[in-house]
Amino acid sequence: MLHLVLLEFGDEQIYDAAENQLGRELTLNEVIALEFSSVRAPLDEVVAWMREHVRVRPGFAELARAHDPLIVSSGFHELIEPVLEREGIVLEVVANRLDTRPEGWRALFRNAERCDVCGEPCKRADVAGLGEFAYAGDGFSDRCVALVASRVFARDGLARYLDSQGVPYEPFDDFHDLLRVL
Repeated sequence: MLHLVLLEFGDEQIYDAAENQLGRELTLNEVIALEFSSVRAPLDEVVAWMREHVRVRPGFAELARAHDPLIVSSGFHELIEPVLEREGIVLEVVANRLDTRPEGWRALFRNAERCDVCGEPCKRADVAGLGEFAYAGDGFSDRCVALVASRVFARDGLARYLDSQGVPYEPFDDFHDLLRVL
């Protein structure tokens, strides 16, 4: 979702430069802050575009109704919640906030404390105290938290990372795959 918003409303050169520095010179939060500072469109315009163009992965609504998952995201409430609302889904969302200024959006991160494991503010803090849990993810922000999950479902960048670390996971294409095994 963040990627699509940035490609539509942000500066693609800033996006490309920031992504190339992710995990090397810049933390994920620094990358997100830099990329979203290039978005200047009004929030209601971006939300309207998202409601029309952003699609949730197949099976998500069914999974949400069956299991009431906690959404832990490096994205923003202001962008996630309208899409969930469009889908008729009400879930608890742990995410960042936005200050949408005309001169460039500011990311308001929920957690600034660096993780002892990965060295970045990460989702691991959001699941502390949950006990055993299953986790599904696909990207950079899912790496550290996936390492503490009892069961991991991974695709794309998260799957490649877990392969490189020798960490077991169950691959998935869409949320129908999770529904079949949970």
